[in-house]
Amino acid sequence: MAATSQPLATQIALDILQAGGSAVDAAIAANAALGLMEPTGCGIGGDLFAIVWDAEKKELVGLNGSGRAPQLMTLDYFRDRGLDSIPPYGPLPVSVPGAVDGWFELHGRYGRLPMKDVLAPAIRYAEDGFPVSEVIAYYLQRSAARLGEFPGFAETYMPDGRMPEKGEMFRNPRLANTYRMIA
Repeated sequence: MAATSQPLATQIALDILQAGGSAVDAAIAANAALGLMEPTGCGIGGDLFAIVWDAEKKELVGLNGSGRAPQLMTLDYFRDRGLDSIPPYGPLPVSVPGAVDGWFELHGRYGRLPMKDVLAPAIRYAEDGFPVSEVIAYYLQRSAARLGEFPGFAETYMPDGRMPEKGEMFRNPRLANTYRMIA
């Protein structure tokens, strides 16, 4: 069984299970697909939290793959720059991503398939494309003006000068290359 917010990601997880992968392999594969297909809520630049039942040891294992703040990023750092709070956008609120490290921590303990096989479906969809869902098209449209100022955003999400619409095929070859390097 597998469940995600995106039918293609769910199918990827089921395919990984049918190929002999573990539940962790399926979860990593689905998470990679969601990073591509639902970039407004998932991705390798974010965190990963997992609760895994270890059947051999008969214990519940938790993994906190949340991002850590850089060592010098203290509250005084923000105050010294005249900020009363951490800004919601830009480079200052970014933590060190923990998702990929979490993938490998979990995969090292519970994975069965090689990571290249686990990430292969997401790589394929990133190269060949997938139809953008209505909700993701909405959030991308809503974020375009604000995020368009950041390097790489327009090149990735607006290659023809506009955001993808519901049902339109979207490709992300840069993410495919990144996943390939990770695998």
